[in-house]
Amino acid sequence: MNSLYARQLRNGCGGPALAALFVVVVFAFGSAAPSHAQALGWEGETGVFVTPLAYTASSETERFHPVLAYHFLSAGPVIGDFHETSLELGIGKRMEIGYTHEFHTFGNDPDLSYLWQSGFDIFNAKFMLVPENSFKTKWIPALSLGGIARVGVRNVGDYQPTGVGRPTSGGHTNGSVYLVASKAIPTKLIPILLSAGVRGTDAELWGMGGSAPDWQERAFGAVAFTFKLPAKSTLTLASEASQQPHHPYGFDGQNGTTPLNIPTTLTYAARFVPTSKYKLNFDLGVAQIAGQVYGSGATGINLKARHQIGVQVSYGF
Repeated sequence: MNSLYARQLRNGCGGPALAALFVVVVFAFGSAAPSHAQALGWEGETGVFVTPLAYTASSETERFHPVLAYHFLSAGPVIGDFHETSLELGIGKRMEIGYTHEFHTFGNDPDLSYLWQSGFDIFNAKFMLVPENSFKTKWIPALSLGGIARVGVRNVGDYQPTGVGRPTSGGHTNGSVYLVASKAIPTKLIPILLSAGVRGTDAELWGMGGSAPDWQERAFGAVAFTFKLPAKSTLTLASEASQQPHHPYGFDGQNGTTPLNIPTTLTYAARFVPTSKYKLNFDLGVAQIAGQVYGSGATGINLKARHQIGVQVSYGF
């Protein structure tokens, strides 16, 4: 990237959520060697709230660049709340690996909340195949290949019966493999970030909805706009969309089961970078996860998670 704005956009976006959330991009501010305020997505990878970007948690001055993040999503009275802690390690300029643990607190619906149990572990890795603006161009996007594994999932169709208050097994494993392209457009007034990709996954709502019956191809994308504020702070507003498998495992209409219909995740969020001195950012968003997923009225199933609040903070060392 030739401009400061482009470098800033390139290392942006990340956070939590599931279905509609307003997202943000992080800026690199200037020392002689650029440093980047990194933002981690919901599953720990460099990204928007719930979708990955093609960029990695890299540093132009460090061989290894660690980033820490905390995420919180209030998923409503049925599903409960989610807390996550993430550690991501940028390796060189093209690769990152990371670990996230998800903690879950129960909802209070006596008929449904038991389907969401304790948290699970998330492992991710990403490699940038093509750097942005390669081959001396100004239009080629960054292109990356990544993968995510979720271990110990016990939500919805992956629910495990309990014995003496504890699950009788360690839960299930599901995964995702994705290809994503991201491009920063350094306009003079408002820098723009565009990102789009496709993932193959057998996870429903990133494991928070358990697993899908089989692997499916799902599309995702994001757009973000960054604004300069006083004292060299910045505010980025963005939105993203991510298709979900239509039905969770165990609730797909097979063998007489209830077919729950999961909508596309939409997100709207804001990211605030308070100072150029530290690689720190704060995210606030609204997540549209799922409302009436079966039937209608009192006889239907309403997960009461239509407009949920998520927050996140990331710090790069």
